[in-house]
Amino acid sequence: MQTTTPLESAERIHADHATVKHLGNWTEATEFDVRARRATVVLDLRSPRIGWDEPVTVNLDLHSAAVVLLVPEDVTLDGWDLAFTGRGRVKDAQPGAGPAVLRLAGALTHGEIRIRRGGIAQLTAMCSRAYLDDLRRAHREGGLPAVDDPTRERTR
Repeated sequence: MQTTTPLESAERIHADHATVKHLGNWTEATEFDVRARRATVVLDLRSPRIGWDEPVTVNLDLHSAAVVLLVPEDVTLDGWDLAFTGRGRVKDAQPGAGPAVLRLAGALTHGEIRIRRGGIAQLTAMCSRAYLDDLRRAHREGGLPAVDDPTRERTR
């Protein structure tokens, strides 16, 4: 099995027998180190604060886990550095053809990566506790929610 070294300046996400969701404008990082075992990780990479000028890298170490990546519609996927052991695959229903690149690297043992774009990414974000909390905050403060569409500016 191919092992990769963790990225030094990466945003680290660890999930063990849990569901971890990072939605909305949660980071400015362009490198992510995801380690999951029998877990589900949802990462929202649609934030305008994430610079897509150079490739965004997601380094994975998955064991019987799934990672859902919410990305902008025009992002091209580069999965050349992924190593699979057992069952596993990358599901991308609408491949992007833009200049922005999402580079996937690491090892998956019975793992799965799901790429969600556009409206499906928006629906995925809306089906979360974070979206419900954001709706309540927006109603209370008189603004708009930002979890479903991170490109939308929060008012107030």
